[in-house]
Amino acid sequence: MSTSTGSTSFKPDLDWSQLKETILMLNLSVAQIDQSMNEGNASVETLASSFTALATNLNKIQSSVSTIEETVSDETKLMIQGSATTALEKVNAAIIAFQFYDKLSQRLDHVSESLSSLTALIANPASLYSPPEWQALQESIRSKYTMEEERRMFDKVLSGAPIEEAIAEFNAEMSARHETAQNDVELF
Repeated sequence: MSTSTGSTSFKPDLDWSQLKETILMLNLSVAQIDQSMNEGNASVETLASSFTALATNLNKIQSSVSTIEETVSDETKLMIQGSATTALEKVNAAIIAFQFYDKLSQRLDHVSESLSSLTALIANPASLYSPPEWQALQESIRSKYTMEEERRMFDKVLSGAPIEEAIAEFNAEMSARHETAQNDVELF
């Protein structure tokens, strides 16, 4: 393999290798995933702390409505309390969305790590043609999945099921899980 790190596909020479090109493209994919996650995480952290502060303030507004002076009508008090309740519901919905974003971020981090591990495996000629090395990589990737549905999808793909079928089954299982979770969600 060439010691050059860039692509030579536009000017192939005697040292050109599809393996080297694959490694280069995998490294590019990892870099793009990592950069996207870094950019997204900074924004989400700002939003999450803002929404947490909003929720705290809205709770204070709701609890202080009862202490408003008698000169304010009950109708005004109910309007303030209703507005605070509605805003608090929206904030709680946003916090739940952030939790799903966090899960997405964790998945992308696992993908990035898996691609890096794959790149390292195929860059090493001793590992590239070693079934035990591939099995160890697969076991390492599978061990990072936190949900049983993900492990089942992984197992289906490794056993030869078409990727579209495995993803369709995964999506169906996740939809069922989300419906159950929505019924069990406790807002702050």
